[in-house]
Amino acid sequence: MRLVQFAVPGRGNRVGLVEGDRVLDITAPREGIGGVADMLAQGGTAAGVERLIRRLRGAGRRPSHTFASLDRPPGSRVAHLRIPIDPPEVWGAGITYRRSADFYSHATGRKKGIYDYVYESERPELFFKASAGRCVGPNAPLRVRGDSKLTAPEPELAFILGVRGTIVGYTLCNDLSAWDIERENPLFLPQSKVFAGCCAIGPMIVTAGELRDPYQLELTCRLWRAGQILFEGSVKTSQLKRRCDELARWLLRDNVIPPGTILSTGTGILVPDQFALRDGDRVEITAPEIGTLANPIRGGHPLS
Repeated sequence: MRLVQFAVPGRGNRVGLVEGDRVLDITAPREGIGGVADMLAQGGTAAGVERLIRRLRGAGRRPSHTFASLDRPPGSRVAHLRIPIDPPEVWGAGITYRRSADFYSHATGRKKGIYDYVYESERPELFFKASAGRCVGPNAPLRVRGDSKLTAPEPELAFILGVRGTIVGYTLCNDLSAWDIERENPLFLPQSKVFAGCCAIGPMIVTAGELRDPYQLELTCRLWRAGQILFEGSVKTSQLKRRCDELARWLLRDNVIPPGTILSTGTGILVPDQFALRDGDRVEITAPEIGTLANPIRGGHPLS
């Protein structure tokens, strides 16, 4: 089962069930379902959410839209896709692919450094990435930090947690990062990761019952500039060193994580430094089982 959120002028946020090229509106305000987060609160687990979806799907005739008609830049006068869940928290994992450890060690000029050690350690790198207000959905702009000359996309598989840390579903994440700030000093990591418009989520959530093996996906990233593909790269999630349930267990250690929290699993696609993001670029991240998360890039100057 595939879930989206979308906005309709005059009606606000809606919950959509994607079936083929159609999106059925399964919003149920009288039952307290105004967003996907409400479904997690009521369903709790992946199985509970899927039961709730089936019940809402069978409750009479539902209005629908084509997915293509919703997959457009957001605007107050048009129906459009939103972020598929408004997450209370977004967390990230780092150095979960061998190539990312090699890339960062080379970038810092060390034969073996902290990135190699964290790849090999029992404890994973986990960091706070964003609040809901710092996140955007499909087709909404991401921002380049005004004090960064090397902000890059980080295309990642992400998962959504339900009650008691269960994995409810999967989505895509662009963990936009200011690499030059992190390279200057690893203690600057929070500033390289957390800023306005630093995280994109979408285009949909595929439930865990639907996507039974998240380690058989191929993620592709394309960076567009002036109508041309500037960079294209891909990675298979089978190359992930750490499994999603392992990352979830570490995140939950001595930590209170609210349902609806997103944990992004780290990137295995590394864009060369010469392709640092600029205002006007467009980043697309695709996994056939989940769809394409596309976002324009804005910024490059400090917020006033």
